[in-house]
Amino acid sequence: MSAAPPLLDGPQADAQVLQALRATWSDPPGWLGSLRAIDHKTIARRFIAATFVFFLLGGVLALAMRLQLARPGLRLVSPELYNQLFTMHGTTMMFLFAVPVMQAVAMYLVPLMIGARSVAFPRMNAFAFWVFVMGGAFLYAGFAVGSGPNTGWFSYVPLASSDYAPGKGVDIWAQMITFTELSALLVAIVLITTIFKMRAPGMTLGRMPLFVWATLVTQFMVLFAMPSVMLGSTALILDRLVGTHFYNPARGGDVLLWQHLFWFFGHPEVYLIFIPPLGFISSIIATFTRRPVFGYTAMVLALIATAFLAFGLWVHHMFATNLPEVGKAFFTAASLAIAVPSAVQIFCWIATLWSGRLDFKTPLYFVLAFFVILIAGGMTGLMLASVSLDLQVHDTYFVVAHLHYVLLGGAVFPLFGALYYWFPKFTGRMLGETLGRWHFWLFFVGFNMAFFPMHLLGLHGMPRRVWSYSPGLGWDGMNMTATVGAFAIAASVAVFLVNVAMSLRHGRGAPDDPWGAGTLEWRTSSPPPPHNFDALPVVHGREPLWLQPAQPSHVAGLAADAREVLVTSALAAQPESRPLFPKPTAWPFLGALATTVLFIGSMYTPWAVVWGALPVTIALIGWFWPGRKETEQALALEKSP
Repeated sequence: MSAAPPLLDGPQADAQVLQALRATWSDPPGWLGSLRAIDHKTIARRFIAATFVFFLLGGVLALAMRLQLARPGLRLVSPELYNQLFTMHGTTMMFLFAVPVMQAVAMYLVPLMIGARSVAFPRMNAFAFWVFVMGGAFLYAGFAVGSGPNTGWFSYVPLASSDYAPGKGVDIWAQMITFTELSALLVAIVLITTIFKMRAPGMTLGRMPLFVWATLVTQFMVLFAMPSVMLGSTALILDRLVGTHFYNPARGGDVLLWQHLFWFFGHPEVYLIFIPPLGFISSIIATFTRRPVFGYTAMVLALIATAFLAFGLWVHHMFATNLPEVGKAFFTAASLAIAVPSAVQIFCWIATLWSGRLDFKTPLYFVLAFFVILIAGGMTGLMLASVSLDLQVHDTYFVVAHLHYVLLGGAVFPLFGALYYWFPKFTGRMLGETLGRWHFWLFFVGFNMAFFPMHLLGLHGMPRRVWSYSPGLGWDGMNMTATVGAFAIAASVAVFLVNVAMSLRHGRGAPDDPWGAGTLEWRTSSPPPPHNFDALPVVHGREPLWLQPAQPSHVAGLAADAREVLVTSALAAQPESRPLFPKPTAWPFLGALATTVLFIGSMYTPWAVVWGALPVTIALIGWFWPGRKETEQALALEKSP
């Protein structure tokens, strides 16, 4: 339902209107109300909390592995349990933390950055959260009862076939892929639609914040990358449970098909994790230098180029297979070429830092550390792009070191900087600066202690994915150093959690714009009201808060007693219509529950797909069934001027 576009100016809302807006857009109270919540900020906070729980669980698994490898010949865990720890750690960090936490931060910030009341499809957004949580809980429930996967986070066949991996561990892993990738695809649709159709009037594509551009590029990558691994994991389940032969060479299948499907997703996934932090960095650098980021157009083009090139180098992970040498040469060139857009962004940031007055606060410390670590990880990436060197260090700890320098260093450092930067907006409280410095230095020193020695271990021949090793190989000291570094990282995360807990209870209250930033999320209160903005803004430049006030300044004409939003054109952000958004409901939660039953049941019988579709259908009918009150309200708004 829609009506004519509203006017582009109007007075500030009075107290009665603000009260009506808050009542209209608030989620229901109580624990039953929490199951009906659809506010993007509520869902995003839950997403962030859930992903950090998985981050902590994955970290505990990593510490257990490092303890096992601290000294030669230790027997702290069995080989079977070590394989499960290794698989669960990688799976958790890649599928349950790194990608979803980036989407969750974007889910909270993007509507605020573009001047919107909500995200598009808020019920689907809530459904995506519940599916994600249930999928992660399902994986860890299997691990807790001894049915954890043990074939690595990549689950190569034939190792993952029923002949070599009996039991339900691999089936649980493959179904978890379906859970998490379905959630990611839904969130991607929500964010893309929000960015294209719900920007504030005047926010053309050329005025979008760089973080919004990074989010848009990432979500398009999700749409193209995720179906590949979902298709591959579904074929794996069918091979194991139904008796198909997608990966059985004796029956016409191909084991390399799995690697192609997995890495066509797996290498873009690195950039799904890496590109959003590039947006974090642009926001933080602009604020703490008091300068717009140098080379806006070049930055946007570099993001897009990175996304395109990311889909052209998945064989980078398959140089040890029997692929044609000409093909390997092509992927070597692509792997080298993708460093160019990253270098463009780094030089633009350096130019911004050089020309600005630096305000050294905790968020900026994490950004500056990112430069050091990313360059180191990028250099080893260029080394691994060479087929000859890659064959020498393939399946050694050199690759483990590179992976963590790029992902943990290139993504988690900016993520922590972003959390310090936007924590006041999330909570209305400032994180402690002193504890923030302790957190940073412990994390920086611990990270390099943990992962730099792994480069040397790999060059000295230590293979990855080993449960133990013999004394006298010269690996003892470096493994002990890596273990100490891992515990320093754990201590830094503990300091961060203490900082968060203390700040939530006793932290200094945050003003609307504590950093003096220039983007729209700092225009509303901290934390934002349920309706985000008392009056939707009109944008006149890339850094609206750093510009002189201009007219028109606000949107007028939206109803306060109905969930009415403004839809704008995709390119120029001109007002088009005023649709009515749905109200909170429990159907997304019930739909996710029904979907979970279907997915889990299908592991035991194909008939679960047939019978499980019935409750899913009922949930969808309830989800989309129009209520009488909402219909009457929409008809009344259509008749309004």
